[in-house]
Amino acid sequence: MLLHRARQRALLTLTASLAALTLAACSAGEPTPSTDDETAAADTASSASLTDAGLDGLDGREIVDTLDALPLAERPTDLMVSVRPDELLVTTADEGETTVSLEGEDFYVSIAPYVDQTHECYFHSLTTCTGELQNAEVDVLVTDDATGEVVLDETRTTFDNGFVGLWLPRDLDATVTIEHDGMSASSPLSTAGADDATCVTTMQLT
Repeated sequence: MLLHRARQRALLTLTASLAALTLAACSAGEPTPSTDDETAAADTASSASLTDAGLDGLDGREIVDTLDALPLAERPTDLMVSVRPDELLVTTADEGETTVSLEGEDFYVSIAPYVDQTHECYFHSLTTCTGELQNAEVDVLVTDDATGEVVLDETRTTFDNGFVGLWLPRDLDATVTIEHDGMSASSPLSTAGADDATCVTTMQLT
């Protein structure tokens, strides 16, 4: 009986951890500073859950690109992959929390333009966040605020989760403009800070 209760408590604790991470990944709250353990990020991922999802042995950027390309119905439901400026925070009920490095020249930010509905978000969750405009063609323009240089000017199709994922140079203060179906929205964007947002859900197309 005591063993059964201990297992129940452990399961409830892990479930609560996943729920808390879901809120953190799709909320507008201030970022939580990383602990020393969290910042000791591995270069590649390795766990049973990641193996089951086909992500074992991939580096951070490969994990992001692989999950972005998956239809929503095929995205793993037993793990949470939250994007931070320098790492992926991967949490599973069975194996707890681990990190995978995203350090490099580029910074990942995911944007969900919308017309009618959105949600609050600060750190993007590759496995749970969804936006309104799924599989929609959008024109994306990113301009360096300091120089006026065009950093990115492309037509993209939002992923099945309604987001468009951008790999941008670090240490950049920019303006992003998205156009869709005769409507547009613009927003400031920063990739310069260690706690900058990786999720933008405030761009309402008008």
